[in-house]
Amino acid sequence: MKTYSFDEVKDKYIGKKGTAKRDAYENELRLDLIGEAIKQARKERKLTQSQLGELIGVQKAQISKIENNLTDARFETILKVFKALNAKISFNVELLDQKMDLVNE
Repeated sequence: MKTYSFDEVKDKYIGKKGTAKRDAYENELRLDLIGEAIKQARKERKLTQSQLGELIGVQKAQISKIENNLTDARFETILKVFKALNAKISFNVELLDQKMDLVNE
């Protein structure tokens, strides 16, 4: 019986890296991880969703949506949440080797 790596399975059923379907999958996964990190930090701080919402000026429902990845939350809101949770955050930006054509008008 042949075994397959997780990357091989993703390539076969979701698409290879760089395809639109695979990129959408990877982005969705990252958002899920951010939501889970927020939920875990909130619980460690012993805050309810309502209390966290009050700290940053949004409703409980908005916190729930962010934690469960049911909304496209603004980056500013995500930063406010982490600041309210007194959490250190860092983001990595990776430039891909892509040719960029600039058009002069």
